[in-house]
Amino acid sequence: MSRLSCVFLASGCLTSTMAGAAQPAHRATHPAHRAVHHHPVRPPAAAPSPPEAEAEPPILWLAAPPDAAPPPVAPPLLTLLIPPPPNPNAVALPPAARALLEQAMSKGSPESFSAVEKLARETYPNGGAQIDALAAENAAKIAEQNAASARAKADALAAASFLDNWKGEIDLGGSYTKGNGDALALYGGFKLNKEGLHWRHALSARADYSKSAGTLSTDKDTAAYQPQYKFDDGLYAYGLGQFDRDKILGFDYRFTEGVGMGYTVLPGQTLHLDIDAGPALRQTRYIGETSQMRLAGRGSVNFLWKPNPNVQITEVSAVFFESDNSNITSTTALDTKLFGPLKARLSYNLTYEKDTPSAAKSFDTITTASLVYSF
Repeated sequence: MSRLSCVFLASGCLTSTMAGAAQPAHRATHPAHRAVHHHPVRPPAAAPSPPEAEAEPPILWLAAPPDAAPPPVAPPLLTLLIPPPPNPNAVALPPAARALLEQAMSKGSPESFSAVEKLARETYPNGGAQIDALAAENAAKIAEQNAASARAKADALAAASFLDNWKGEIDLGGSYTKGNGDALALYGGFKLNKEGLHWRHALSARADYSKSAGTLSTDKDTAAYQPQYKFDDGLYAYGLGQFDRDKILGFDYRFTEGVGMGYTVLPGQTLHLDIDAGPALRQTRYIGETSQMRLAGRGSVNFLWKPNPNVQITEVSAVFFESDNSNITSTTALDTKLFGPLKARLSYNLTYEKDTPSAAKSFDTITTASLVYSF
């Protein structure tokens, strides 16, 4: 219904109501009109009851009344984003990929499995749960293998005799000396090492000899034996017995006996570092003099680094401090594997002697190129 129709309807209802209310008043103002007729006198009738009030016409609001309460505000709707169900036809980890992972597990190499695992995760991201399960199984398997290998190694070392499990190398080549004499020289050396359950043994020897224009320019020998008792993977005690002879530096012989404590700072196979120190007793006989016995302090460093399986770098240094003399020896070597047990070595040896004859220099260096046979 339009607004105009509502107004007309309200106006009509109001006019009808006003007309009905005006009729009784009109008859009351003309009483003589009823006296003209001659009718028997009747007792007066009861006054007519007033007409019932008619209902007021409804009020139609064309707009909300001013004092009306605001409509209730509906609460905000919460929207839930539900992902679609997984596709039952999608394959999380195909059998071929699982077979590759299981094949890598069978090799027992953490590096091989890690490479295949990375490729599988990138190619099949939906198979993360299955890959995680295989990775956990591989880690447990490798840990079990390492534990079994460690037990077998410990049992073998415990059952070995003193003559078992020795490893060594023979080193032959040429050298160039500089210091007390500049000349080409012959060089030879060997090393023996034994790793036991609690004991470690190291035996080494080296000889350098050369002549220049008929004059002796290098004549030195060194031999040493060092046993070590391992308290644990880091701490150890050592003993030392060493012999040195160097006529160019002015002594016929020098015996050294020492004891001390050491610690393996880096115990790895590719990066290894041992540091030890302790007191030592030295007997030295200088040329033309009697033997002298002195107490000294000793410290040494043994370092190894293998950047890759075919190359290794070593550094072995020792320093002795006496009351009126000190000496230092240091050998740095670079080894490169050739084939089988054969490798090439380039080394640099430095010797410092504080108390030397007046004609000798304190520093002496030897650069060596040699071939090494390992056994």
